[in-house]
Amino acid sequence: MMNRTLTIVLLSAAMVLPAFSQQMSSSSSSSTSTTSTVSQGDTATGKAPLQTTKPDNFWDGDEPSLGALIFHPYASKKYVQRHVSLVQDRVTELDQLTATNARMIKDVDTRTQQGIQLASAKADMADQHAMDAGNKAQTANRTATDLNSSLATAEASIGNLDKYNSASQTEIRFHSGQTALSKKAKEALDEIASQLKSQHGYVIEVQGFSSGQGQLAIANSRRMADAVQRYLVLNNEIPSYRIYVIGMGNASSASGSTGSRVEVSVLKNNSEQAAK
Repeated sequence: MMNRTLTIVLLSAAMVLPAFSQQMSSSSSSSTSTTSTVSQGDTATGKAPLQTTKPDNFWDGDEPSLGALIFHPYASKKYVQRHVSLVQDRVTELDQLTATNARMIKDVDTRTQQGIQLASAKADMADQHAMDAGNKAQTANRTATDLNSSLATAEASIGNLDKYNSASQTEIRFHSGQTALSKKAKEALDEIASQLKSQHGYVIEVQGFSSGQGQLAIANSRRMADAVQRYLVLNNEIPSYRIYVIGMGNASSASGSTGSRVEVSVLKNNSEQAAK
């Protein structure tokens, strides 16, 4: 019996010594951790650092009994819960803070991408406007060039309006003292009119010549020229503003002919060719 009791006491001492060593080491580590935490100031969550309580032991008591050392050498559930709950709260707060920071970073990234896209769209729009402006400038230059060419052509045409060249000349003979047109004279006038159909840029000069003297000869020559004009207007629909009538009396003509006659000259300018 004595040997059995001695064996129990030795086993108990062997178990007590590691427990006391573990308790002293835990107390020392806790004290060092507390000092280090307090010296670091605020934490990432913005709250005060965790404060350690009095150095509790595994048995929720200040001094464990011999029976507690023998039959309950491990930490109790309350002891573990009391120390783990504080750490768990801070871990939860850190998770929430991390999630908040992640959302903020995502929002900043989204706004940055939107800003980049908006800037790119505006840059593309500016490039398009610049391209349109360049195309309009080129069109304006081409239009100005075409207008200058047209203006030069118009100036040349206007300059040629009063420059007439003789195209054809026909002589209409009259009996002395008469103004009636013969059949041959009418055929000659019809041929002249047919050549002028749908044409522009021409005038018809009708000069009357008559034998005699003074105003009587001029009057007779004018009546013959008027007869030719009247036939061209009424029978061939030649515009009257294209016919110029002159009574020359007994003046000499360039053809050298004599007697009562009317010289019909068709004069043309280059306006029609310039228009084409």
